[in-house]
This record gives sequence, C-alpha cells and structure tokens, in this order.
Amino acid sequence: MAAPAAGPVRAVPLLDRDGADGAPRTTVRIDADERVFPGHYPGFPIFPGVCVVELVHRSALATAPAPGARLTLRAVESTRFLSPVFPGDRLTIELKWTPRDGHWRCEAVAATDRGRAATVRLRFTEGSTPC
Repeated sequence: MAAPAAGPVRAVPLLDRDGADGAPRTTVRIDADERVFPGHYPGFPIFPGVCVVELVHRSALATAPAPGARLTLRAVESTRFLSPVFPGDRLTIELKWTPRDGHWRCEAVAATDRGRAATVRLRFTEGSTPC
C-alpha cells in the first residue's frame, strides 16, 4: 500500500494476515526521520496520536473486509491512547471488522513491544455517498 502524496506520516503499513484468530494485522516501523518528530517534541520525540490514528486508517483500508470495496472513512468513533510511540518502535496493528447498520466498523489495537499504545474504532461506508 503506497503512502498518500500529502500528509504528515511517511510510514507505510505492511500487511501480515497472521494476527490473533486469523484477524488481519499490519506492522509499521516508525522511523526517526518522520517529519512530525522535530516539533513533537524537541529533545524528546513522541509519535503524535493523530499519526497513530492515520496508520490505523491506512491499515484498515489495506485490510478491507470486502475485496475490491471502496471504503470511505465516516467517523473516528473512539480513540484511547495508552502509551507513547517513539522513534524506532515497531507498531503492530490488529484489526477486527464488523458490519453494522449499513456501514463497517473497524476496531483496532495498536501496540509496540512495550504493550498496547492505542485502541481505535473507525466507521466506514462503501462508496462515496454521504451517510
């Protein structure tokens, strides 16, 4: 999956379908040269939470539950940040897809080697029509 042409994050999730219970999983190496680190925070770099959410979003698109489906993000339903992500960390993102009332819900757990870093729940619709 290619990174978008614009945006603060250059990291690209790599698909790994050997997650728990066969659930889709991606891994992402957080390189020290990410553009967000110089300002977040000087002298003590931490990968911003919004960038973790962006990597979950990219991971969700890479693991769409319906092959060939064109999914559109409609909402970030919930996010909880549990521990920091630092330069050099490997972020593993486990995803669970559920159909709900005409849309798709994607629940994700993002973790480093130190444990859970975030839980994120996203809502998608198929196509580009408004919800």
